Amino acid sequence: MALPPFQELLDSHARDVHRFLVAAVGRESAEDCYQETWLAALRAYPRLRDAANLRGWLLTIAHRKAIDHARRRARAPLSAAELPEPGVLDPGIERAGETLWAALRELPPKQRLALTLRYALDEDYATLAGTMGISEAAARRNVHEGLKRLRKEHGVA
Repeated sequence: MALPPFQELLDSHARDVHRFLVAAVGRESAEDCYQETWLAALRAYPRLRDAANLRGWLLTIAHRKAIDHARRRARAPLSAAELPEPGVLDPGIERAGETLWAALRELPPKQRLALTLRYALDEDYATLAGTMGISEAAARRNVHEGLKRLRKEHGVA
């Protein structure tokens, strides 16, 4: 199967890649990860030989960029002005809907990816398995364990 022009690929999958990254890293960081994803895809595109699952390929790149972002963020020092007062919750997490995304970002990477693909992008388990490079049973298990952990630790339904 021949590769489409890169612009067609971008036009076809831009929305899903962006939605995935918003769910994975938050709205504030999604734009940077989004740009990094497309730059990495553009660099690798000429060497790509199989056009069978371009969406899964892009989401895998986006997932890796989200992991890179989390690693950079974990290593970055905080200034004294950024430290919260003891006992005060981050106001960003208090906003409606942010609690769920914050809880999702605390999950292990495979569970976070599985839940994001399943519920933010409405993917079926076969697509999850292909994107994550695991069996369909393992994809179902990651969704199940992620939901179980959200319910237990955060009271999320």
